[in-house]
Amino acid sequence: MDAAHTVGQALHSAIAQGVVRLEAQLLLLHAMGRNADERAWLLAHDDEVLSGTAQQVWQDALARLLGGEPLPYITGWAAFYGLDIKVDARVLCPRADTETLVDWALELLPVAACAIDLGTGSGAIALALKHQRPDVQMHARDLSADALAVAQGNAKRLNLEIAFSQGAWLEGLTETFDAIVSNPPYIADADPHLAALAHEPLQALTSGTDGMNDLRAIIAQAAACLETGGWLLLEHGYDQAAAVRQLLQVNGFIDVQSRQDLAGIERCSGGRCAAETDL
Repeated sequence: MDAAHTVGQALHSAIAQGVVRLEAQLLLLHAMGRNADERAWLLAHDDEVLSGTAQQVWQDALARLLGGEPLPYITGWAAFYGLDIKVDARVLCPRADTETLVDWALELLPVAACAIDLGTGSGAIALALKHQRPDVQMHARDLSADALAVAQGNAKRLNLEIAFSQGAWLEGLTETFDAIVSNPPYIADADPHLAALAHEPLQALTSGTDGMNDLRAIIAQAAACLETGGWLLLEHGYDQAAAVRQLLQVNGFIDVQSRQDLAGIERCSGGRCAAETDL
């Protein structure tokens, strides 16, 4: 093992190797067994020497991060919409851009609404909606039993009541909802960006030659499971907004529109289930 680092030296070493400061701080707090909200502690204890155990955990964790593994897989946690979501390699790491989808759903959900999150993964979207709107009857669905286990564990730990079910999108469901939200796989099978996502579950990322297979399936199934006037809101790829809007319109949705993510990219699209008087 290398000579013991101080807190300041450890952070400097990581940043010098290309790690952004925030990730270096969160990784070091993890290695020292401290909470993620204690970044100010690091600043106040710049000269503190890492224990032997902390040093070993730090070096191993830093090697994993530099090897391309996402920080949440290393620490076991991801922050999403003010919640600490437990994650591991069975599910995708929640992204900040997906908060755009949550913001939009919160704007539209009526009082005591019934909503479902399709392809829930870690449960991040469903958990955020239920946490913000306790009156909502929240459902969450995933084809992966492993993903459902992670999501159910998060719901139990956060004491949020969500009805979970296993299945492919809306197939076999008889309920109707005021809103359907989903962040489905939307990356093309041969997309070169997949190399940077090698640590995340492939089945939660890719969706056919154009990345649109799952989006097409959800849009085709959604109207039968929506209350009149209910909304279908979808996250999609950076270049898919126009195609998703067209699919929504072809399938009879009205008020079709898109929302931009934090970078100003059209990241979510959705539409409202039409009544006969709207057609």
